[in-house]
Amino acid sequence: MKARIFVTLKGGVLDPQGRAIHHALDGLGFGGVNDVRAGKLIELDLADDTSDEDIDAMCRKLLANTVIENYRVEKSSKA
Repeated sequence: MKARIFVTLKGGVLDPQGRAIHHALDGLGFGGVNDVRAGKLIELDLADDTSDEDIDAMCRKLLANTVIENYRVEKSSKA
């Protein structure tokens, strides 16, 4: 099974990378961008019998800093 973990900063947490991207886009003439928040995408190739609880534990213990970040999991078959 494949799992994609989307990690994003919680609202209210400063995002210097997002700010730099926003500034660069503005400098390139893309003035219609109101805000940018940067995040991470982590792709895992897991055994088919990996439980949702184990995936959640991976996220909480290593993949996301739950103090300042949220995460979302999308699973799909390996096809």
